[in-house]
Amino acid sequence: MPGSRIAVVAPACRIAPETAEAVAAIARSIYGPRARIDFHPQCFLSDGHFAGPDEARSAAFLEAANEPGFDAVWFARGGYGACRLLASIEGRLGPAARRKTYLGYSDLGALLGLLYRDGVGSPVHGPMPNDIKRPGGEAAVHRALAFLIDRDSAMIEPAARSGRKVVAFNIMILVHLLATPFAPDLSGHVLMLEEVSEHHYRIDRALCAIVSNPKTRHAAGLMLGRIADIPENDPAFGATEEEIARSWCDRAGIPWLGRADIGHDAANKIVPFGAAAIPFV
Repeated sequence: MPGSRIAVVAPACRIAPETAEAVAAIARSIYGPRARIDFHPQCFLSDGHFAGPDEARSAAFLEAANEPGFDAVWFARGGYGACRLLASIEGRLGPAARRKTYLGYSDLGALLGLLYRDGVGSPVHGPMPNDIKRPGGEAAVHRALAFLIDRDSAMIEPAARSGRKVVAFNIMILVHLLATPFAPDLSGHVLMLEEVSEHHYRIDRALCAIVSNPKTRHAAGLMLGRIADIPENDPAFGATEEEIARSWCDRAGIPWLGRADIGHDAANKIVPFGAAAIPFV
């Protein structure tokens, strides 16, 4: 089976060189020469919170996306920073960019959303190289590589194999994306949403905005991924995250479709945006 040449860039925060080497070592041990992973030098830059200034992060992404020799662009890690690049990326992606897979999640949902809006390539929610630092993180890296190199359908979240149009986002990233002109129209899509380190009241507020937005209010359904590390609220909010999601689905008339196997953890499954147009095995 042929291999893949994968470019890694960091539109948000930097990764350490030793993290890149650990991921490359896993790829070599499993796939040998079939896995060619190129970590862009920009991944290791530091400019305050970010992996280099906005201009450097934007240039690295555009270089990788527009390079015909790469099959996929794998985002190094989340944090914050992708939304700052959207205006500089919009309209600058050529034919080679439209043939690639783009894999990431969390903050990178902003960039995946722009790509999906513009029909550029195959945006995919899934593990990133920096996830190797999580407990059990090697499994997350294995999952990403199995998808990128072998298109292994076993790595995909089960509901995303149904043939329905699906997307997956971090809740707060989707809320912020919907406030920009870069958000795709998600009418008719199943929304898979996950979150980490947010109070119940903030989840409630965000879901209010999501189900009310013109680009999401006609969603085909909502599934809730894992909501991790919820801070204690004083007073207690009085509803669990699932009860909150069900309530907003009822108010908006959006079907509640249960739980999704995604989250900010090593078990995070892969969700190709759209109706699973990528050929899988």
